[in-house]
Amino acid sequence: MFTAPDPNQNHLLAALLDAEFDRLAPHLELIPMRLGDLLYDSGGKLQYVYFPTTSIVSLLYVLENGGSSEIAGVGNEGILGISLFMGGNTTPSRAVVQTGGFGYRLKSHILMEEFNRAGPVMRLLLRYTQALLTQMSQTAVCNRHHTLDQQLCRWLLLTLDRLPTNELTMTQELIAGMLGVRREGVTEAAGKLQNLGFIRYRRGHITVLDRAGLTDNVCECYGVVKKEFARLLSDVHQRQGTPPPAR
Repeated sequence: MFTAPDPNQNHLLAALLDAEFDRLAPHLELIPMRLGDLLYDSGGKLQYVYFPTTSIVSLLYVLENGGSSEIAGVGNEGILGISLFMGGNTTPSRAVVQTGGFGYRLKSHILMEEFNRAGPVMRLLLRYTQALLTQMSQTAVCNRHHTLDQQLCRWLLLTLDRLPTNELTMTQELIAGMLGVRREGVTEAAGKLQNLGFIRYRRGHITVLDRAGLTDNVCECYGVVKKEFARLLSDVHQRQGTPPPAR
C-alpha cells in the first residue's frame, strides 16, 4: 500500500516537540532520492541537511585511487550533514543514495538557527551524532576483524532495519563498493547465504528469506550499533505518540 510522504516518517523529525516542528515544517522540502544520487561530495559546502524517510544514504570515504568504502548508512532514523552543527561547513565523506525513495531537505542556515537555540533540537541532534559515531567506529572494527560473510550479514540487517520490506534493490558491484572489497568476494559471500536459505539473489535484487538466520550468523558489531541507537534514541518516537517501529 502506498503511504503518502510525511516528515514524521523520519524519526528525528517525529521526535520534535510541536513548537520546534512548527518552526521547521514550512522550510522542509520533499525531494525524491534516486539510487545513485550524489547529495554531497567530499569537501563540498553543505547547503542543505537531509532527513531520509523511505530512502537510505551511504556515507562513503573515497581514496585517491578511486576506491571507496562505506563508513556509515543513514535512513529514516537520522540526518545527513552532521558536520554543519559539529563546527564545520564541509565533510570529508561523500553521501550517495543507496536505496531510492524520498526524504526532506532543509537549508543549512534554518537548521543552525534552531540548533543555536541550545534547546531540545540541539540535544537530540548531538545524541544522534553519538549513535552515528558508534556506527562509524564499529564499521571500522568490523571491516578489520570479521569475515566478509559476517560483514554482509551486518550490512543486510542494518539496511532491513530502515525498510518496511525484505526486498532490497542492490547489485553486487554496489555492495562491493560499500564494503570496500572485490566483487568476487561479495559473490562468494552472497552465494553462501543463499545456499543456507537466508537470502535469494537475482540480478540487482536481494530478498531476505530468513532474517533470524542472518542474525544468528552476524558478528557482534550489528548488536553494538543497534543497542547504542536504542539507548540514545529509544524515546524519540513516543514524544509525538508514535510507537517505535517493529524490529
